[in-house]
Amino acid sequence: MGDIRHKRVKLVLLFFVILSFSLIGCDKLPFKIPFLSSQEAATPQKQELPQLKVTGTVVAKVNNIPITLEDLNEDINNFNSLVPEDNPQLKITTKEQKIDYLKNEMVRRALLYQDALKRGLDKKEDIVRILEKTKSDLLVVELVRQEAENVEVTTQEINNYYDTYKDDLKEPEERRIREVVVPTEFEAREILIQLLQGADFATIATQKSKAVSSKNGGDLGFIEKGAKNFKEFDEIAFSGTLEAGKISNIFKGADGYYIVKLEAKRGGKQMSLSDMWDDIKRALTFLKQQQKIENIINQLYNNAKIELYEGAIQ
Repeated sequence: MGDIRHKRVKLVLLFFVILSFSLIGCDKLPFKIPFLSSQEAATPQKQELPQLKVTGTVVAKVNNIPITLEDLNEDINNFNSLVPEDNPQLKITTKEQKIDYLKNEMVRRALLYQDALKRGLDKKEDIVRILEKTKSDLLVVELVRQEAENVEVTTQEINNYYDTYKDDLKEPEERRIREVVVPTEFEAREILIQLLQGADFATIATQKSKAVSSKNGGDLGFIEKGAKNFKEFDEIAFSGTLEAGKISNIFKGADGYYIVKLEAKRGGKQMSLSDMWDDIKRALTFLKQQQKIENIINQLYNNAKIELYEGAIQ
């Protein structure tokens, strides 16, 4: 949920980027400015702006609006997080750069912000609507974050999950397979007899197989189950009874009649509970968070009066 919150903050910051471009043509990213409430903002021009409560170390004051070190650092962190990885030199890292950012970005924005309040721009209908929408989105994100933080996964739940899905918690098994594919069952039977008599599989595949793999002696390399995308192949080639160095019986596929040889196996190791502990805990935490939010929404639905006017949607 922390990632969701950070993404939402970046979306809000992006709004200020666009606003900043249109107002001052600045080619730098925006920064955080403390917001006044609507009541505080509605100050007549000849009156002083209300004094805000200071929480943190003040590094500047613009009229009576403080800018704290915490505000500055948060803005700079947001700025740096949006700098492309291939241009790390654009990041703000030194004290001098921070002071420059404070003077040229945050102070200027604070001046413009105060002037906008004095002009009553916060009362404009479209601005009020955008601010309310942003406030709504942020409150929803914060509510979800708070509820998600309270979710806990017990040791017993992790153990139960592992025991239930133990057989699925394995490394992907890969098998090196050779194949011979011919059009008729009669040809396949003749080839199978030759192979059982000791003929070299790769040579037979090169000479008689109609598959594309014939140019490599029928070698498909190491493949996972499902690579050939037909059930009969998986059932035979990945059978628990087919051992390395052995060949299969004849089976039919869409391209003809198959014979396969298992050259080698790798992977397929059973993952231990300790190996999977963190992954299982993360997965169960996410599932429980989702379920908790769904439960809250369902409860709110049941206690709410909701009216949909679908006819108005075009």
